[in-house]
Amino acid sequence: MIGGRRPLRGRKPADRRVRVERPHAPYFRYMGPGMLVAKPAANVALTPGGRMLRRVRNVIFGRPLSTEEEIGERLSKTKALAIFSSDAISSSAYATEEILRVLVLAGASALFLSLEVSIAITVLLAVVSISYRQVCRAYPNGGGAYVVAKTNLAPIFGLIAAAALLIDYVMTVAVSTAAAIAQIQSVYPPAYDYRIAIAFLSISLITIANLRGLRESGNIFAVPTYLFVGLALAIVAIGVVNIIGGTVPSISQPDAAPFPTPLEPIGILLLLKAFAGGSVALTGVEAIANGVPAFKPPESRNAANTMTAMSILLGVLFIGLTLFAVQYGLRPTNPGGASIVALAAAAAFGDGSVLFVTFAAATALILFLAANTSFNAFPRLAAILAEDGYMPRQFSFRGDRLAYSWGIVLLAAVAFGLLWAFGGDTHALIPLYSVGVFVCFTLSQIGMVKHWREVRESGWRWRMAVNAAGAILTAVVLVVVVSEKFRDGAYLVVILVPLLVGMMLFIKYQYTRSAREVAVAPDLVVRAPYREERVVVPIPGLNRAVVQAINVGRSISDDVRAVYITDEPEIAARLRSDFERQLPGVPLVVVESPYRTLVGPLLAYLDVLDSAWPPDKVDPITFVVIPEYVARSWWERILYNQSAKRLRSVLLGRPHTVVVAVPYRREDPSLFEAALGGERPMGGPPTGPSIAPTVVPPTPPPPPSGSPPAPPASGGSPR
Repeated sequence: MIGGRRPLRGRKPADRRVRVERPHAPYFRYMGPGMLVAKPAANVALTPGGRMLRRVRNVIFGRPLSTEEEIGERLSKTKALAIFSSDAISSSAYATEEILRVLVLAGASALFLSLEVSIAITVLLAVVSISYRQVCRAYPNGGGAYVVAKTNLAPIFGLIAAAALLIDYVMTVAVSTAAAIAQIQSVYPPAYDYRIAIAFLSISLITIANLRGLRESGNIFAVPTYLFVGLALAIVAIGVVNIIGGTVPSISQPDAAPFPTPLEPIGILLLLKAFAGGSVALTGVEAIANGVPAFKPPESRNAANTMTAMSILLGVLFIGLTLFAVQYGLRPTNPGGASIVALAAAAAFGDGSVLFVTFAAATALILFLAANTSFNAFPRLAAILAEDGYMPRQFSFRGDRLAYSWGIVLLAAVAFGLLWAFGGDTHALIPLYSVGVFVCFTLSQIGMVKHWREVRESGWRWRMAVNAAGAILTAVVLVVVVSEKFRDGAYLVVILVPLLVGMMLFIKYQYTRSAREVAVAPDLVVRAPYREERVVVPIPGLNRAVVQAINVGRSISDDVRAVYITDEPEIAARLRSDFERQLPGVPLVVVESPYRTLVGPLLAYLDVLDSAWPPDKVDPITFVVIPEYVARSWWERILYNQSAKRLRSVLLGRPHTVVVAVPYRREDPSLFEAALGGERPMGGPPTGPSIAPTVVPPTPPPPPSGSPPAPPASGGSPR
């Protein structure tokens, strides 16, 4: 055991006890033999620059959160409604206008048909909402259409749904931000010239808010969401009262878009095009099903109830604002003019009144914050895809604030690039919108039909009937949306979906092939080579690269220990069982890292080993052997060895430390056999070549020969 024992005497003669002093106490909690949990001190930066950077990060993003605090970051239904429903609810601010922009081509009489179109879209909303309530309950781990299609249909259909969703989430950020800027233009027209700068600023602020974590972003976004809902309901109520009482005022619109000459005939094609335009109201409905794990327990029930509340609010606002626009004779304006929802607010509250300005501000804010739905759903879906091997593994890592930082940053960058490319124009972006979401609606509901046929739990027949009807409806709408919007830009989505699917299949192929090549046979028991070693080997698991690194370390010294740093104790327990069976005689130290960091706990562990060395002895050289998988091509290196590079960079220059990089090359499997002492894993002939690791010399000269070895890893050791 590292540390000392100090006898303590109490006030009474027989009151005696022994205090065990362990040098690792400031950094780790001792949880049993070979099991430690890293404390915050293990993650403290050691350099002045690192400490300054950490303070800046804490100010901007907040203090790091432990994995144990994740349950406290879960969302209540009221906060989840603000976070996950802002996209769907805010779409009522521009969905009506998209319907009117189509019907205005047929003249003033055709505008009255917008109410029938909005009712038809609301019926479809009800069917989709009921379907996704069932998805929330059947698949509480999140993933939405991707998980449903992958589980019940085939992995390729799951990837199609995932690709469509990823595109749609990017479009949500771009369209919502452009619509918010258009709302600002309704009050302050000069803002049109600064739309790209406003878009960059708003996306940056939303990115920072999401990097701070779910609960804090919920607190930020709740106020404008509920303010918009309250004032929008007030507009609908005022309009209904005036319509019933016959007191609808006459509205003058000098900047209204003129009716074309000649007018288009009112026919099924025009109505289908209006339906396709207004279908943007359904975007964002699936976000709750993707984020079920973000809810407080019981997660499934809370998510399903939030889904219902969101659908009711969206349906009331969508139909209500459309009714208001039709009865008040509102028409879309020329580019740069006021939006329909701004004209409705001016008619209800009075142009320039306090309520009008407040509503305009709330509308702009909720449209900006509607992008937040994607900032929660996109990273979660990317993390699920990364866990399944279809995206780079970095996307499954959670940052200091328990947020999927890689997904958040990628979404912000791509969405802003799209806004910049399309000049921040809402109507230019709309044709690319809603195609992906109807792909997901159709695939998820087909998958749920198969799910109910196999599960056959109580009420499965009517549930299956609802999903079957919804699948037919959404499939028809998908055909309509694609056909009507294809020439306007929907063809880009049709091209991008298979490209993304191909990219994800390629990443999966790379990960599968590399895992197969470095896998250790289950019946293999790894024996020590002729020369025994002593090293510290940080390992990511048990594979051929790890075995090779451990045996290279055995050739250096006779004291070898492997260190596995993780935030998932269950996986560590399974690894320990396999490790002790397949690598007998090599101690495994499991360091639980609740803050999900790798470098800090490893450096702290090495410091503990150094502090345990007797002060009258020369400090030993610590060999840190890092297993690395060598990729064949430059573009593959993005997928591997990111953690190894970080470890090497921080260990270089550490006193009395030698860094040994042990590459595993898949094109030469004989290296692995040589690491086993010239034996093939399955009993083949011995191989000749030995391993030549890359060694980084230590800063000080090596200690003289005869230095005492470090104490072995034992029951009370932090090793």
